[in-house]
Amino acid sequence: MNLNEKQSINPGEIATLGKLKTAGWKSKSVKQELHDNLQRLLMRREDLFPGIVGYENTVIPEICIALLAKHDLLFLGEKGQAKSRLMRGLVRLLDPVIPYVAGSELHDDPLNPISRYAKRLIADKGDATPIAWWPREERYAERLAPGSKFADLIGEIDPAKLAAGTSMSTEDALHFGLIPRMHRGIFAMNEVPELDELVQVGLFNILEERDVQIRGYPIRFDIDVVILFSANPSTYNRSGKVIPQLKDRIGSIIRTHYPIERENGIAIMEQEAGLELELAPVESGGAKFPVRVPLFMKEICEQITIEARKSDFVDAHSGVSARFSIANYRTMIASARRRSVLLGEALAVPRISDLAHIGSSSMGKLELDLMGSHQMTEQQVIEAVQVAAIRKVFDEYCDEHGIEEISSIFGKGVSIEVGDMLPSSAYAERMKRVPPAWEKAFEVNNSSDPAMRASCVEFVLAGLYAHEKISRSSRHGRVAYET
Repeated sequence: MNLNEKQSINPGEIATLGKLKTAGWKSKSVKQELHDNLQRLLMRREDLFPGIVGYENTVIPEICIALLAKHDLLFLGEKGQAKSRLMRGLVRLLDPVIPYVAGSELHDDPLNPISRYAKRLIADKGDATPIAWWPREERYAERLAPGSKFADLIGEIDPAKLAAGTSMSTEDALHFGLIPRMHRGIFAMNEVPELDELVQVGLFNILEERDVQIRGYPIRFDIDVVILFSANPSTYNRSGKVIPQLKDRIGSIIRTHYPIERENGIAIMEQEAGLELELAPVESGGAKFPVRVPLFMKEICEQITIEARKSDFVDAHSGVSARFSIANYRTMIASARRRSVLLGEALAVPRISDLAHIGSSSMGKLELDLMGSHQMTEQQVIEAVQVAAIRKVFDEYCDEHGIEEISSIFGKGVSIEVGDMLPSSAYAERMKRVPPAWEKAFEVNNSSDPAMRASCVEFVLAGLYAHEKISRSSRHGRVAYET
């Protein structure tokens, strides 16, 4: 039984090896620790990865099986699929604290020491050996592969120790890297295909033999560490990027994915944006400027990302991160709030014209397909996927009869001008000249609020334009829709 399971014992009261033995502490490997704590959470039906959306029936069950199998894991997926968050989330499955020999660089298990320092200390002091406690938050470390050297991860001969007279043939002359120092913890390596081949060799030796060799000095001790990896499929599967011996020693590959349902993508977008909308006050004479986002605007914002992932002009191997949706959503909200503040409107409601600003938050987040995008700039690709997204969502709201009925109005020479800085009241004025068929627009989000009705009007106009039922022209920040 671990001390963490004995609720009547306070770790703060145990400061020596003798007291630890009396308390009944039993050593346990990190993989066994993860295994046991995962089983307890499963029995209690607890949420294993709070904040992770859309993986309940796909990724999370695979992680559970891999941990119960006591495997090292590789998270394989495109950017923005929560690989790093999942790896960091495994910290929750560690015990709250574990004991170690005080002063030990490797956080030696008091009942199973591996370093020369800990062994000597226990031999000298016996049950009086001082014990410290290591919290689980500190038992996780991660590193980005590009630029990582053997000395960083595994270790190196320490010149300062040699200068002080330490023999090069002893363990005391070594400086341990991140992985040995995470003994009894979790180490994560991001983008493993970018890791130098020499370091990969060192890693597969640790995975298989649990020992390391630094400058010809073999350290034959059992390093107890769970190693996690992350990689993009296009680079991981490319010949020569990851040595076969390392691939062979990774226990389980966890394949991540983008949200399967748009609703999940919207939930992630709203959650990660972290914006206070209804309750967020903006100090301006004591007034507040809350934001209310119509469902169709959320759907369009996420659909833009979906269309980008499907676009022939975007490199499918690179992927389009969830951060693309999040950044665009924030920009859309910011544009609506700016209008509300400058025009003094009580309610900010995002419109299609606010999406004109998402170029600033989209640029650099798409990697264009060099074969398919030679005639398209990044800005043109962004505009194209935006139109495709509006068309897709518009089709879900309006039947064909409604489209024809509304678009026929423009055959009579009606022209309507919109813009991100046009007051909501101006839309009401423009609607006075339009037949009752325009009420179709307000079926999208039934509201008498002028700001909400303005957003609905722009949605219908943009939908008609996406279907090439009407034309559009832009000038000085204003957009005119007409026949």
